[in-house]
Amino acid sequence: MLARYLGEQGFRVSLASNRREFTDRITTDKIDVVLLDVLLPDGSGLDICSYLRQRTPQVAVILMTGLKEEVDRIIGLELGADDYLGKPFNPREMLARLRAVLRRARTGALPLPSTPRAHYRFAQLIADVASRTVTSPSGRMVDLTGAEFELLRVFLDRPGRVLSRDQLLDHTQGRAAGPYDRSIDVLMSRIRRKLGEVTDEVLFKTVRNGGYQLVVRVDSENEP
Repeated sequence: MLARYLGEQGFRVSLASNRREFTDRITTDKIDVVLLDVLLPDGSGLDICSYLRQRTPQVAVILMTGLKEEVDRIIGLELGADDYLGKPFNPREMLARLRAVLRRARTGALPLPSTPRAHYRFAQLIADVASRTVTSPSGRMVDLTGAEFELLRVFLDRPGRVLSRDQLLDHTQGRAAGPYDRSIDVLMSRIRRKLGEVTDEVLFKTVRNGGYQLVVRVDSENEP
């Protein structure tokens, strides 16, 4: 039913009913986004999420989970999922989430300034907009997912500002936070861990009842 609905909306859809079929599809078809059910007949969708992040980090992942599967949603976000939908869900909401993920993957979540920024320098790190990577002074590259880089870019465009979870969700995913939404917290944890492996500086401050703040100086370089 979902495949038929997405086809009617102009998407090219490949179906896989289990993990084995999915592995065949991902190696033969050009895939931009995976709508991934956590419960599969021959394994866990969380394993597939981990596999995708290791092998094809450019492919976006939206998890589909039962409303009571809070732990699975959090684990999925920690493994690198870009978003999640709690079942049952309205197909129109699914379509909106899908289009938002595709926009982030293709053009970025933020409107470009009048002079596009090519690089950001902060804490002796360099963030490259085109490759969505962060590089350390030693040349070590941090491979961020699309969702992680877009969240980092929100802070790089607004250094020193305290940004609430609602603001961060609005800038990166175009939606408001639900009462138990921890997606921003999980993404922040992942960014801190990955960047903490290449710099000793404290980059982010958690502001009680406020949100998060990037606390280092940021210099930007524009395209020629």
